[in-house]
Formats: sequence, structure tokens, C-alpha cells
Amino acid sequence: MSGLQETSMQYKRILLKLSGEALMGEQQYGIDAKRLEEYAEEIKAVVNKGVEVAIVIGGGNIFRGLAGASQGMDRVQGDHMGMLATVINGLALQSALELKGVQTRLQSAIKINEVAEPFIRRRAMRHLEKGRVVIFGGGTGNPYFTTDSAAVLRAIEIKADVILKGTRVDGIYTSDPEKDKTATKFDSISFNDVLSKGLKVMDTTAFTLSQENELPIVVFDMNTRGNLMKLLSGENIGTVVNV
Repeated sequence: MSGLQETSMQYKRILLKLSGEALMGEQQYGIDAKRLEEYAEEIKAVVNKGVEVAIVIGGGNIFRGLAGASQGMDRVQGDHMGMLATVINGLALQSALELKGVQTRLQSAIKINEVAEPFIRRRAMRHLEKGRVVIFGGGTGNPYFTTDSAAVLRAIEIKADVILKGTRVDGIYTSDPEKDKTATKFDSISFNDVLSKGLKVMDTTAFTLSQENELPIVVFDMNTRGNLMKLLSGENIGTVVNV
């Protein structure tokens, strides 16, 4: 890996899951250029340490299929619109990363050859081996599946060591910390305990797929600068869900 610094990071290959809403920053809609640049900085820093980074982004800042369906739109049609929204976000993140000098490839589960490569597993893995960041757009390419499911599926396919779910809270709590001041944070928790306590980490399909494949999930606050690097350096950041 030319020009990359090999260090003892906790994980070698990660799948970073970002929500579309996270890209809004302080805005009500769309993409906040400042937030995008901050994310690009964080990702560049860990790539420079030799970590192989794949990313799945949601599309909720632009369009949600489920919300469209609740307003009378055909669900399949709405989900396809949501998938295209994730490609728009992928293009935005790709641009932000390349402005920082990070080599990036955007792969889409929906054929959209003028703007993104089709998703080809072996090609994606080769890009990662060469130190390129791979952004997966278009969800799974199927309606009724969330981008959480896409993140877990891609992580398993590329043999990622972990899924890092970047959110606006710093981990998993006993209840919603934004509503309940007495909520306490877990440093680590098992898949079974998450299910038995009824805690929300990902949608059930995604979570079960991760559990069956013994793929750990770390939920952490991506909006605090330096957190991604601290987590990968082995600091106790966020909550680890494992077997």
C-alpha cells in the first residue's frame, strides 16, 4: 500500500455506516458542505493509517421510501427514489474525499454506469486492498430493505472486521438518552441482550444478519471530531455489540 502508514489499528477493514440525516448538519434538508468536509477529514486520517474503509450512506436527508409510502406513494417506487438519494449522497462524499486527495470509488447496486461502477464484490475488495475508499450506493438494489441491511450485507461480502455505525449519540443506552436523563450507556453488550432488552440498534433484518454472521457492530458518535480515529486506535468509544 504505497504511501500508507501501517500501524496497529484495532481493525484492518471497516464498513462505516452513515445516515443520510447526518449529512444535513444543522440544516433541515439536503447536504451540509461543512459536515461533509468534516467527515472527509475523519475518513482521510484513518485511511492514512492503513485502515481499509468502505462506506454505506443512507438517503433520508433527501428522500425516504417509507415516508413516501405513508403519503400514498407506491412503496417500491418510493424505495427506488430512496436508493437514488443514496447515490447522490455517495457522489457528494466521493467529491469531498477526492478534494482531500483520497482515492475513492463509488459502486452502485442499481446500474447507473455514467456516475458509478456497478457493485462487483471482487472489484470492491481489490480497491480496498489498494487503499481506495469504496462507497456503496443504491442500498441492496432491492425495495423493502434499509441501508442498514445494505451495510451489513456489504460488510459480510467484503469480509469487513466490523460495522461502525456513526450516529449522533455516543453509544447504546438503556433508553433514549435524549428523552430519559437517567439512561445509562453500555460499553459492550451481546446481540442477545440487545434483543431481549428491546434496544434499537438497527432494523431487525440487518441486526439478525449481523448476529448470524458474528459480525460486531460499534455504535458511536461520528459528529465529535477525532472519534473515528480514537475508536480505531483502541480507545473506549461508543458501544460494541458482539456475540
